[in-house]
Amino acid sequence: MYVRRYPTHVEVLAPAKINLFLEVLAKRPDGYHELETVLSAISIYDTLTFQPQAAEEIQFSCHWGHGFSARDVPFSRGFATAHELLAGAVPCGPDNLAWRAAALLRERSGTRQGAVMHLVKRIPAAAGLGGASSDAAAGLVAANSAWNLHWPLDRLQGLAAELGSDVPFFLTGGAAVCRGRGEVIDSIASCPLHFVVVRPPVGLSTKDVYQRCSPGQESCSAAAMTAAMASRQTMSVARQLKNDLQAPASQLTPSIAQLGREFSRQHVLGHQMSGSGSSCFALVRSRRQSRRIATRLRARNAGQVFGARSVSG
Repeated sequence: MYVRRYPTHVEVLAPAKINLFLEVLAKRPDGYHELETVLSAISIYDTLTFQPQAAEEIQFSCHWGHGFSARDVPFSRGFATAHELLAGAVPCGPDNLAWRAAALLRERSGTRQGAVMHLVKRIPAAAGLGGASSDAAAGLVAANSAWNLHWPLDRLQGLAAELGSDVPFFLTGGAAVCRGRGEVIDSIASCPLHFVVVRPPVGLSTKDVYQRCSPGQESCSAAAMTAAMASRQTMSVARQLKNDLQAPASQLTPSIAQLGREFSRQHVLGHQMSGSGSSCFALVRSRRQSRRIATRLRARNAGQVFGARSVSG
């Protein structure tokens, strides 16, 4: 993520993620699933503005944005129709993870400060792109900075794990192998990659997808993907793409298979679903190819279409 501190407020650009590799190993006693997954942060951003104030209240508002541009983080524009935006409604106030993150840090730190928070959403909801988790990590980082708490990263990681499985990853960003339910993180070498990401008009419930998943059907390891990332060979990364949740998600909506067929017609290097869906991504050769394919898919009303690249931590 990118953090900018101004005299009156802190602004955080919170990236999306994709799962380059995801294997479901087992069902855990706590109801979660044991995972091994390789995550990469990508250049689709929400923006969180955090203004500290003396009053204890945390005020929160949010709205959907239609795109993003900044000189230091280029090529991250996203487009959505009004219908698609309304379909992905985002909670405001105490139901939003960014608000909950700030409130949790205030409680644990003992500070009596408050804040005015505003979130601009561009990462689609119910999409497998980690938008809510990234916003939560942004909330922790922004509050820690704006309130001058000076908590170290490892201390923030403990709160992040309480907020959600993917939240700890977004505090470090870049690329990582995540295990457990996603909270055990080993950062790995980031690889420059280009993608086309599509969130179809239909979203998916994470709970519904996992209920249809049968763990441990074909066990392999994230080591091959890690090695491919380290080699910085895009074709090697494409050969190691895997997501155990794609088959159960495809039972819930035909959009997954439809996007797969569309990507195949575009002669991409590889493609698959991200997380528990419904977004799918294609790994492509270059930024130019990403832009060209994204333009075609927007013309065909495939959904919310983004050109994106991997970003380092």
